[in-house]
Formats: sequence, structure tokens, C-alpha cells
Amino acid sequence: MEINGTILTILGIAAGVLILSGWIEQIIKGYKTKSLKDVSKYLMILISGGAILWLVYGIVVSDVFIVGTNIAAIVLMMIVLAMKKKYDTTSKANGQFQSRIK
Repeated sequence: MEINGTILTILGIAAGVLILSGWIEQIIKGYKTKSLKDVSKYLMILISGGAILWLVYGIVVSDVFIVGTNIAAIVLMMIVLAMKKKYDTTSKANGQFQSRIK
């Protein structure tokens, strides 16, 4: 079965949009709630590793959609990890301050 280039392009763009929209929603939710405690740092590390491997693969096969999607995914994951570190640290500091007040 042969698929023409236009259909493959649409498929690649749709896949990238779906994958990246989940990260954008997580960033928005984390920013609003100032909490990412339910996001596992190990999950993020494993997904980042996979994205890096996909990026290398995309470069090797010269696929602009794989490269672009995974660069964007890595950037978004770095934002989520930075937010998680910031908010988890702030949350711990606030918790220690609250326990001293009581």
C-alpha cells in the first residue's frame, strides 16, 4: 500500500500537534495552580530520553517533522521540569514555614 507525500505530511503534522498539545496543557495547568507535584520527574526523564533518541533518528533519516516535533517536545519538557523544580521547592519551603508557625 502506497501513501502519497501529502497524506504523510498531514499525518506527521497531526501527530506532532497531538503530542505537543498535552505538554502545553500541562504547562498551563501548572502555571495556574503553581503545583506540579503529581508529575513524576522519572516519567519526564524517560520521555525526554525517548524524545532525544527520536530527534537523533529524525536527523539521521532527515525527517523535518520528527526533528521539529522532538525539538519542541524537549523544550516543553524542560519547561515542565523547571516549573516542577521551582514549584516543588517553593511548596517545601512554604510547608516548612507553616510548620514553624504552628
